[in-house]
Amino acid sequence: MATRRTFLRSLPVAAVVGTAGCSGGDGPLLADGFERGLEPWTRDAHVGSDASDEFRWSVERTEERAHEGSWSVRVDTEGRHDDGTAWLTRPLDVPADTGRLRVAVVAWSPSESFDTLRHLVVALRPDPPETEADFPDPGLNSADVADAPFGGLREPLHVDAGWREYAATWAPETLPSRVHVAVGVSVVCEADAVHYLDEVLVTT
Repeated sequence: MATRRTFLRSLPVAAVVGTAGCSGGDGPLLADGFERGLEPWTRDAHVGSDASDEFRWSVERTEERAHEGSWSVRVDTEGRHDDGTAWLTRPLDVPADTGRLRVAVVAWSPSESFDTLRHLVVALRPDPPETEADFPDPGLNSADVADAPFGGLREPLHVDAGWREYAATWAPETLPSRVHVAVGVSVVCEADAVHYLDEVLVTT
């Protein structure tokens, strides 16, 4: 059976807080707290081929909760498939003299849990992610993998109640001139859940 994909929408919204094209110590390539909108981020989702029906999810900008400023992104994911990933992605130009990228995001979980209920997923890729498999495998961080084909991480949420920073570095032999930055939430356990993402930062 072909892999079942649910690309329900890909919706740019307003304007973005962030910069592209800075190099070296001049500042971040991207610093986005979603204070002025989601553009040029787009929203996508994917659930595995064994899902019996549609994966319900939403990724929305919100004032309900924020780590800094007034806005963040709320990610709702249902859990009945024990599967499914919802994420935001956007392109980012990389200066020619860049040797390494670091990506960080702050994520909010409603509670601490000994069980792995959700993963935070982050990717730096030459092409935008299209499926769950386009993010790192569970427990992997490109900072710990030599010659990783793309950057990012997949690490448990619900490590603490509240906000927590996640970060990965990527230093391939040659960085592409443009990468796609993706951040999202991946379902592990059969329970509905809400998380918040804020302060996406990409530096050299």
